Amino acid sequence: MTAYEMNFDGLVGPTHNYGGLSYGNVASQSNSQAASNPKEAAKQGLAKMKALMEMGFKQGVLAPQERPAVASLRALGFSGTDAEVIAKAAKEAMPLLAAVSSASCMWTANAATVSPSADTADGRVHFTAANLNCKFHRSIEHPVTSRILGAMFRDEKHFAHHAALPAVAQFGDEGAANHTRFCKSYGEAGVEFFVFGRSAFDSRFPAPQRYPARQTLEACQAVARLHGLGEEGVVYAQQNPAVIDQGVFHNDVISVGNGEVLFHHEDAFLDTERVLAELHDKLGRRGGGVSPWKTRYVPTCSTASCSAAPMAACC
Repeated sequence: MTAYEMNFDGLVGPTHNYGGLSYGNVASQSNSQAASNPKEAAKQGLAKMKALMEMGFKQGVLAPQERPAVASLRALGFSGTDAEVIAKAAKEAMPLLAAVSSASCMWTANAATVSPSADTADGRVHFTAANLNCKFHRSIEHPVTSRILGAMFRDEKHFAHHAALPAVAQFGDEGAANHTRFCKSYGEAGVEFFVFGRSAFDSRFPAPQRYPARQTLEACQAVARLHGLGEEGVVYAQQNPAVIDQGVFHNDVISVGNGEVLFHHEDAFLDTERVLAELHDKLGRRGGGVSPWKTRYVPTCSTASCSAAPMAACC
């Protein structure tokens, strides 16, 4: 099978603001009320996309969503013309107006979880939009995200689209920010790596005490079922609750991977040795008994203090 990976970016919208809307994201909270420059941010994003294209990467862009999300304000009881709705919200509920004006959908790592056709039971690419129900300003995104993805990947012979999981805490889903795929080559079956912060129904798993764990084990399992992923091609790992409590709100803040490489902080996961051993074993089975990993696990640094300053200030 001829297959390739494509990179998609979002675009900063004109109402982008530093509202400090994301409890648990230290960088977001520390920049609350700072002045933003949406135009400059959008230009920087476009320059980054152009640079990748010039390097030979396949690059796409997800259209920004309408902001302020007036429909969300109407659903919360504001009425009148659009201008009247916004004016009333500004006067009566400024935190709500800041939330529905957020351009957080620019962070496409949170848009959805995507499984390529090489991994799925029906041989189609599967998409599940993330419900992002942990934060109000993000929870309003998934209906439009689903429509955008459905319009971009329309052929039902090749693409399958699933609605976001139930918008309740037990199925909190943050999309690709907690999902990584490993493989020897993109056209071959790989191993999909789901990282969760807590279990909603199994008290044997520890949970962070200070900040919320946004992704549940049950959400990861549901997405894997929806996408038709076999047990032999899935690994679940729990993010270390201690690093969540330091502000590491998503796995991709402390661990990233692609192809044959996993780049992670040494404290990123609980039971790290077991997790890496399972990845090594399942990748080896996918590769005909020979794991492509060899010695490519790379701890990012030697102390947990690094995780106290997340690199991303997204959401």
